[in-house]
Amino acid sequence: MQQTSFWQKWLLAGLVMAMSTTLQAQEAELTLDDLFATPKLTGTSPSQPVWAPDSKHFAFSWSEPGNPGRGLWVSTGDGEEVRLISNTASGSVRDIVWTDENTIISLRGDYLWQTSLSQSADLQLMPVEVGASNLSISPSGKQAAYIQNGDLWLADLSSKQNRQLTNIGIPSLSSLQKGRYSRPEREIGPGIWSGPTYKWSPDGKTIAIHVVDRREMRKVSFPDYLAAETNPNEVRRSYPGDPNENRKVGLLDVESGNITYLDLPDPQANQVIDFNWSPSGALLIDIASDTAVERKLFVVSPGENQLSEIWRGVRETRMYTTFGSTWHPDGQQVVFLSDMGDRYGLYTIDDSPSKDLPQLLTDPSYDVLSAPSIAGEALFYAGNGVNPYEQHVYRLNLSGGDPKQVTHLPGQNIGYPSPDGQHLVFMHSNDTSPAELYVVSSEGGDATRLTYSPLPAFTNRSWTAAEYVSFPSLVDDYTLHARILKPANMQPGKKYPVLFGPVYSNTARNRWAGNYSLVQHLLVKKGYIIVQVDSRGSTGYGRAFREEFLLGFADQDIEDYASAVAYLESQDYVDPDRIGIWGSSYGGTLSVYSLLMKPGLFQVGVAAAAAVDPLFFGTDDVAIVRTPQTHPEIFERKALKYAANLQDKLLFIHGMQDHVVPFKTVAVLAEELIKQGKDFDFAFAPGATHGWSREQNYDRYLFGKLIEYFDRHLSEPIE
Repeated sequence: MQQTSFWQKWLLAGLVMAMSTTLQAQEAELTLDDLFATPKLTGTSPSQPVWAPDSKHFAFSWSEPGNPGRGLWVSTGDGEEVRLISNTASGSVRDIVWTDENTIISLRGDYLWQTSLSQSADLQLMPVEVGASNLSISPSGKQAAYIQNGDLWLADLSSKQNRQLTNIGIPSLSSLQKGRYSRPEREIGPGIWSGPTYKWSPDGKTIAIHVVDRREMRKVSFPDYLAAETNPNEVRRSYPGDPNENRKVGLLDVESGNITYLDLPDPQANQVIDFNWSPSGALLIDIASDTAVERKLFVVSPGENQLSEIWRGVRETRMYTTFGSTWHPDGQQVVFLSDMGDRYGLYTIDDSPSKDLPQLLTDPSYDVLSAPSIAGEALFYAGNGVNPYEQHVYRLNLSGGDPKQVTHLPGQNIGYPSPDGQHLVFMHSNDTSPAELYVVSSEGGDATRLTYSPLPAFTNRSWTAAEYVSFPSLVDDYTLHARILKPANMQPGKKYPVLFGPVYSNTARNRWAGNYSLVQHLLVKKGYIIVQVDSRGSTGYGRAFREEFLLGFADQDIEDYASAVAYLESQDYVDPDRIGIWGSSYGGTLSVYSLLMKPGLFQVGVAAAAAVDPLFFGTDDVAIVRTPQTHPEIFERKALKYAANLQDKLLFIHGMQDHVVPFKTVAVLAEELIKQGKDFDFAFAPGATHGWSREQNYDRYLFGKLIEYFDRHLSEPIE
C-alpha cells in the first residue's frame, strides 16, 4: 500500500493558477494537437465517490496529473486527509464497494481487490469472470454480485468461488462491439438509453433485476468496411412506431436462482425508470411510457409479487423529461421527481393506493434537476434556484422547513451526501475548470477541494470565462438566454466572426463540457466569438417553453437562433457577414435545417451526426415526434425536401458506425444535394460512432476538419 501526501503540490498548482493572468503574454499558441495530446490537458476526472456505511470515509478512483490508470483514493468524511491507498502495480480501478466501515472491495481488470484501512493492506482477493462490471455488495458484506455477458454472477468473498445466478444473456448480433445499439440480444442491464440493472433486497435473499430483450426489434445493417471483407454487421435498431425493447422486472431468489417476473404493463412501450427497496423489503417501481405521456409508480409488498399502483400521471404534452423516485425513511411514503407543476419538483405520496394528491416538497419557483437522494433525516437534490445557468445542491430537512442551498461555487455541482447526511461530496465544474471533487458540511460553510486533475500545461494557461445575456424573442413574448465567450483584448472598432455552437437545448450553462469546451476555447483564442442559446426545449424557463419542442423539431427553436443572430448583429463588435453554426446529433440537425429553412441566416454550417430524416429517428425519439401512425405530417419533414434551398457553405461530419443517426440518412441527403447541383463538403470516419467527439483519433481528425472549414470561410471578411 502507498500513502501519498500531496497537499504541497496542490498548493503550488493553485499558486500557478493564480499567477496565470500575469503569464498571458508569455503563453504559446494553443493548437489542436495540444487539445488531443496524451496525456489529456485536463487530466483524469475523479469518479463518483462511494461512502463508507459509517460516513467516516469515502472512496473514489482517480490519478494525479500525468499518471496513467485510476488508483483507489480514500478521504476522511470532512476532506482533511486524502490518500492513494491502492497498490500502484494493480490495474485501473473500475468499481468500488464497501463491505464494512473498514474494508473496500474494488474491481481491477478481472480481479477483485480487498483494501483494509485499519491494516494498511491492499491485496488481490480473487478472480472474477472476464468482462465483469456493475459490482454490488450483498447486505451481509460476504458476497459481491456482478454482471458478465448479460448474466448475474455471485462472488463469495470467503470461499473465493464464482457462481452464475442466471442464464439470461444472449450475445449481440453484431460482431463489431461498438456503437450505441451493439448490445446483447437479451441481458440483465439498462435499456439502450437508461434504466436500472439490479439491486439487492435488504435481507439479501432477493435481487430485483431489469431484463431487456431486443429480439423483436428490427435488424439494421451498419456495414463494417474495415473488416477483411465488408461485414454487414447487423444490430437491433428500431425506428419510431416499431416494437421497442421488451423491458421486465424480475425477482431473483438468490438461493434457488428462480425468477418471478412482475406483470408490468406494455413492456415494449414503457421504460423502467428505476426500482428501489424499502427498509422493510417493499419494492418501488417507477415506469414511464416511451412517449413520456404516462408515468406510473407501483409498489410490491414484502414477500409478494403483485403490483399495486400508487400513482399515475398523464399529460399529452409531455416530452423528454427527468424522472426519479425513492423511499422516505419511514418506509411508508414515496418521494418522487415530477413535472406536475410549471417547474420540476419533488413530491411525496403514501405507498398505498389513495385518492390523495401528491404533496409538493420543494420550492415551485425553480426546477429540481435530479432524482431525490435521502441521507440521515434530510433530502438532497440538485436545482437551478440561483439562475438557469447554474446547478446547485440543496438540502431539505424531512421534519419540515425550507430548502437550504449547500453548494455555493458558481457552476455545475452534483452532490453525493454521506449516509448520515452530515457531509456532502460534490463534483464541481465551470466554464474554465473541468470537474473536481469537493467536500462541504451539509450545514454549509466553505468547501474543501480534494482533487487537482489538469496538467500544468492547462493550469498555466488563461481560459475565457463566459458572459450570460438575455434578449427578446422576435416571434413571441419569451425572453431568451445565451452564453457568450469573447476573445481576450478585443480591439475597439474591430468586427469579429461569430460561431453558434455546439448548438442544442440546455447549452447556456456554466459547466465544463469535455472536448467541446476545449474546442470552444481554441476557437476563442483564434478570434471567434462563441455563442450558445437555450432554445425551446430547455429547462429553467417553465413548462410551456420546454414543451413547445414537442412535435416542433427544427422549427420554433430555429426562430430562437434567428432572434439570437439579430441580437448579436446589434452589437458593434460583430461582423454580420461572418456568422456560422455547428453542432452534433440534434445540434447537427439544427445546423442543417437552419441553412435550409432560413438561407442566409448563417453563412457557414457544420452538421455533425445530423438527424435529417425523422423516419430513421430512434424509438426513444417518439417522446418528441410521436410516431408515423399518429402524426404522419411530422415525418414528412425530411431535410431533402428543402435541399434546393441550400446557398450557404455546409460541411457534413459523420461516423459510419453511428447507430443513433444512421450514416445512410445523411448519404441520401448528400445524393439529393448533388442532384440539385449544390456545393457542400463531407468529412466521414469509417469506424466512428455517434460519440465521435470523444473517440480517440476521430476526435482530433474531425474537429480539425470543423475548425479548418470555419477558418477557410469565416476567418477573413467575405468580399
